[in-house]
Amino acid sequence: MTKPLMPKATAMWLINQTTLTFDQIAEFCGLHVLEIKAMADDMHPEKIVPLDPVMMGQLTREEIAAAEKDTRKRLVMNKSSVEMPSAPPKGRQRYTPVSRRQDRPDAIAWLVRNHPELTDAEVGKLVGTTKSTIQSIRNRSHWNITNIKPVDPVTLSLAGVRGLGEAAVLLGLTDNTEETRLKRQVAQATKMQAVGQLAGGVAHDFNNVLTAILGTCDLMLLRHTPGDSDYDD
Repeated sequence: MTKPLMPKATAMWLINQTTLTFDQIAEFCGLHVLEIKAMADDMHPEKIVPLDPVMMGQLTREEIAAAEKDTRKRLVMNKSSVEMPSAPPKGRQRYTPVSRRQDRPDAIAWLVRNHPELTDAEVGKLVGTTKSTIQSIRNRSHWNITNIKPVDPVTLSLAGVRGLGEAAVLLGLTDNTEETRLKRQVAQATKMQAVGQLAGGVAHDFNNVLTAILGTCDLMLLRHTPGDSDYDD
Protein backbone atom coordinates (compact mmCIF):
# COMPACT_ATOMS: atom_id res chain seq x y z
CA MET A 1 0.00 0.00 0.00
CA THR A 2 1.31 3.45 -0.93
CA LYS A 3 2.12 5.61 2.07
CA PRO A 4 1.30 9.34 2.32
CA LEU A 5 3.94 11.79 1.24
CA MET A 6 4.78 12.73 4.85
CA PRO A 7 3.45 9.88 7.03
CA LYS A 8 4.07 11.37 10.48
CA ALA A 9 2.76 14.82 9.56
CA THR A 10 -0.33 13.23 7.99
CA ALA A 11 -0.87 11.01 11.04
CA MET A 12 -0.69 14.03 13.35
CA TRP A 13 -3.39 15.80 11.33
CA LEU A 14 -5.66 12.74 11.37
CA ILE A 15 -5.20 12.41 15.16
CA ASN A 16 -6.10 16.05 15.76
CA GLN A 17 -8.88 16.50 13.20
CA THR A 18 -10.72 13.15 13.02
CA THR A 19 -12.14 10.39 15.22
CA LEU A 20 -10.39 7.60 13.33
CA THR A 21 -8.95 4.79 15.42
CA PHE A 22 -5.21 4.52 16.02
CA ASP A 23 -5.19 1.29 14.00
CA GLN A 24 -6.80 2.98 10.99
CA ILE A 25 -4.34 5.88 11.10
CA ALA A 26 -1.35 3.58 11.63
CA GLU A 27 -2.28 1.37 8.70
CA PHE A 28 -2.91 4.29 6.34
CA CYS A 29 0.35 6.07 7.26
CA GLY A 30 2.48 2.93 7.42
CA LEU A 31 3.44 3.54 11.06
CA HIS A 32 3.30 1.40 14.19
CA VAL A 33 0.19 1.87 16.30
CA LEU A 34 2.36 2.54 19.39
CA GLU A 35 3.97 5.48 17.59
CA ILE A 36 0.50 6.83 16.78
CA LYS A 37 -0.44 6.56 20.46
CA ALA A 38 2.74 8.39 21.48
CA MET A 39 1.90 11.20 19.06
CA ALA A 40 -1.64 11.41 20.43
CA ASP A 41 -0.33 11.60 24.01
CA ASP A 42 2.19 14.29 23.03
CA MET A 43 5.03 11.95 24.01
CA HIS A 44 6.64 11.63 20.58
CA PRO A 45 10.30 12.75 20.62
CA GLU A 46 9.87 14.81 17.43
CA LYS A 47 8.02 18.10 16.96
CA ILE A 48 5.69 17.26 14.09
CA VAL A 49 3.85 19.84 11.97
CA PRO A 50 0.46 18.41 10.86
CA LEU A 51 -0.16 18.07 7.13
CA ASP A 52 -3.73 17.99 5.79
CA PRO A 53 -4.11 14.95 3.46
CA VAL A 54 -7.39 16.38 2.12
CA MET A 55 -5.62 19.54 1.00
CA MET A 56 -2.93 17.38 -0.59
CA GLY A 57 -5.56 15.35 -2.44
CA GLN A 58 -4.54 12.10 -0.75
CA LEU A 59 -7.90 11.65 1.03
CA THR A 60 -11.43 12.99 0.67
CA ARG A 61 -13.78 14.17 3.40
CA GLU A 62 -16.20 11.45 2.35
CA GLU A 63 -13.54 8.75 2.71
CA ILE A 64 -12.65 9.96 6.20
CA ALA A 65 -16.31 10.21 7.26
CA ALA A 66 -17.00 6.66 6.06
CA ALA A 67 -14.00 5.34 7.99
CA GLU A 68 -15.08 7.19 11.13
CA LYS A 69 -18.46 5.43 10.99
CA ASP A 70 -16.95 1.98 10.36
CA THR A 71 -13.81 1.20 12.38
CA ARG A 72 -13.15 -1.85 10.18
CA LYS A 73 -12.87 0.23 7.02
CA ARG A 74 -9.43 0.91 5.59
CA LEU A 75 -8.60 4.34 4.28
CA VAL A 76 -7.94 4.34 0.55
CA MET A 77 -5.53 6.94 -0.78
CA ASN A 78 -6.44 9.03 -3.79
CA LYS A 79 -3.99 9.98 -6.44
CA SER A 80 -2.41 13.20 -5.20
CA SER A 81 -3.71 16.39 -6.83
CA VAL A 82 -0.30 17.97 -6.33
CA GLU A 83 1.78 17.62 -9.44
CA MET A 84 5.22 16.60 -8.25
CA PRO A 85 8.19 17.59 -10.40
CA SER A 86 10.52 14.89 -11.60
CA ALA A 87 13.57 14.21 -9.48
CA PRO A 88 17.01 15.06 -10.85
CA PRO A 89 19.17 12.20 -12.17
CA LYS A 90 20.82 10.17 -9.41
CA GLY A 91 24.41 11.00 -8.74
CA ARG A 92 24.03 14.60 -9.86
CA GLN A 93 25.32 17.02 -7.25
CA ARG A 94 23.15 19.97 -6.35
CA TYR A 95 25.20 23.11 -7.04
CA THR A 96 24.97 26.13 -4.73
CA PRO A 97 26.73 29.35 -5.80
CA VAL A 98 29.67 30.36 -3.64
CA SER A 99 27.93 33.62 -2.74
CA ARG A 100 25.00 31.67 -1.27
CA ARG A 101 26.87 28.93 0.59
CA GLN A 102 27.11 30.91 3.80
CA ASP A 103 23.28 30.82 3.87
CA ARG A 104 23.13 27.02 3.97
CA PRO A 105 23.32 26.72 7.78
CA ASP A 106 20.38 29.15 8.11
CA ALA A 107 18.30 27.06 5.71
CA ILE A 108 19.28 23.83 7.50
CA ALA A 109 18.30 25.33 10.87
CA TRP A 110 14.89 26.31 9.46
CA LEU A 111 14.22 22.83 8.09
CA VAL A 112 15.42 21.10 11.27
CA ARG A 113 13.24 23.34 13.46
CA ASN A 114 10.05 23.29 11.37
CA HIS A 115 10.25 19.81 9.84
CA PRO A 116 11.99 17.45 12.29
CA GLU A 117 10.43 14.50 10.47
CA LEU A 118 12.87 15.04 7.57
CA THR A 119 15.89 12.79 7.49
CA ASP A 120 19.41 14.14 7.07
CA ALA A 121 19.42 12.82 3.51
CA GLU A 122 16.24 14.73 2.66
CA VAL A 123 17.55 17.96 4.19
CA GLY A 124 20.81 17.52 2.31
CA LYS A 125 18.88 17.02 -0.92
CA LEU A 126 16.92 20.23 -0.36
CA VAL A 127 19.82 22.59 0.27
CA GLY A 128 22.80 20.65 -1.09
CA THR A 129 24.86 19.99 2.02
CA THR A 130 26.51 17.15 3.93
CA LYS A 131 25.15 14.99 6.74
CA SER A 132 27.94 16.08 9.07
CA THR A 133 26.90 19.73 8.69
CA ILE A 134 23.27 18.86 9.35
CA GLN A 135 24.20 16.83 12.44
CA SER A 136 26.35 19.65 13.83
CA ILE A 137 23.39 22.04 13.52
CA ARG A 138 20.95 19.53 15.03
CA ASN A 139 23.12 19.04 18.13
CA ARG A 140 24.25 22.71 18.14
CA SER A 141 27.94 21.89 17.83
CA HIS A 142 28.42 23.84 14.60
CA TRP A 143 31.39 26.22 14.82
CA ASN A 144 29.17 29.21 13.93
CA ILE A 145 26.01 28.13 15.77
CA THR A 146 25.62 31.46 17.64
CA ASN A 147 25.22 33.31 14.32
CA ILE A 148 22.89 30.84 12.62
CA LYS A 149 19.33 32.14 12.24
CA PRO A 150 16.58 29.88 10.80
CA VAL A 151 15.51 31.21 7.38
CA ASP A 152 13.24 29.60 4.76
CA PRO A 153 15.48 28.04 2.05
CA VAL A 154 13.19 29.41 -0.68
CA THR A 155 13.67 32.92 0.67
CA LEU A 156 17.42 32.33 0.54
CA SER A 157 17.10 31.04 -3.04
CA LEU A 158 18.72 27.78 -1.97
CA ALA A 159 15.71 25.71 -2.98
CA GLY A 160 12.86 25.90 -5.44
CA VAL A 161 9.84 23.82 -6.31
CA ARG A 162 11.46 22.08 -9.26
CA GLY A 163 13.92 19.24 -9.15
CA LEU A 164 13.28 18.40 -5.49
CA GLY A 165 11.02 15.39 -5.92
CA GLU A 166 8.66 14.72 -3.03
CA ALA A 167 10.41 17.27 -0.82
CA ALA A 168 9.01 20.07 -2.99
CA VAL A 169 5.70 19.96 -1.13
CA LEU A 170 7.45 21.31 1.96
CA LEU A 171 8.02 24.60 0.23
CA GLY A 172 4.28 25.24 0.21
CA LEU A 173 4.13 25.13 4.00
CA THR A 174 4.26 28.48 5.82
CA ASP A 175 6.48 29.11 8.80
CA ASN A 176 4.33 31.36 11.01
CA THR A 177 6.41 30.94 14.18
CA GLU A 178 7.66 34.53 14.12
CA GLU A 179 4.22 35.90 13.26
CA THR A 180 2.66 33.97 16.16
CA ARG A 181 5.34 35.20 18.54
CA LEU A 182 4.75 38.82 17.52
CA LYS A 183 0.99 38.45 17.93
CA ARG A 184 1.48 37.11 21.43
CA GLN A 185 3.78 40.01 22.28
CA VAL A 186 1.22 42.54 21.01
CA ALA A 187 -1.56 40.83 22.99
CA GLN A 188 0.59 40.83 26.13
CA ALA A 189 1.50 44.50 25.66
CA THR A 190 -2.18 45.39 25.22
CA LYS A 191 -3.05 43.56 28.45
CA MET A 192 -0.28 45.31 30.36
CA GLN A 193 -1.43 48.68 29.00
CA ALA A 194 -4.99 47.99 30.16
CA VAL A 195 -3.75 46.95 33.61
CA GLY A 196 -1.63 50.11 33.81
CA GLN A 197 -4.58 52.31 32.90
CA LEU A 198 -6.77 50.57 35.47
CA ALA A 199 -4.12 50.94 38.19
CA GLY A 200 -3.65 54.60 37.30
CA GLY A 201 -7.39 55.24 37.54
CA VAL A 202 -7.64 53.50 40.93
CA ALA A 203 -4.65 55.46 42.23
CA HIS A 204 -6.18 58.74 41.00
CA ASP A 205 -9.54 58.03 42.70
CA PHE A 206 -7.79 56.99 45.93
CA ASN A 207 -5.75 60.19 45.87
CA ASN A 208 -8.95 62.24 45.52
CA VAL A 209 -10.50 60.51 48.53
CA LEU A 210 -7.32 60.94 50.56
CA THR A 211 -7.18 64.65 49.69
CA ALA A 212 -10.77 65.11 50.89
CA ILE A 213 -9.99 63.33 54.18
CA LEU A 214 -6.89 65.44 54.82
CA GLY A 215 -8.83 68.62 53.99
CA THR A 216 -11.57 67.69 56.44
CA CYS A 217 -8.97 67.01 59.14
CA ASP A 218 -7.38 70.42 58.58
CA LEU A 219 -10.78 72.13 58.92
CA MET A 220 -11.45 70.28 62.16
CA LEU A 221 -8.09 71.40 63.56
CA LEU A 222 -9.04 75.03 62.93
CA ARG A 223 -11.90 74.64 65.42
CA HIS A 224 -9.54 73.67 68.24
CA THR A 225 -6.49 75.25 69.86
CA PRO A 226 -3.38 73.26 70.76
CA GLY A 227 -4.47 73.30 74.39
CA ASP A 228 -7.83 71.59 73.83
CA SER A 229 -8.22 67.98 75.01
CA ASP A 230 -9.56 66.98 71.57
CA TYR A 231 -6.71 68.58 69.63
CA ASP A 232 -4.44 65.49 69.62
CA ASP A 233 -7.32 63.23 68.58
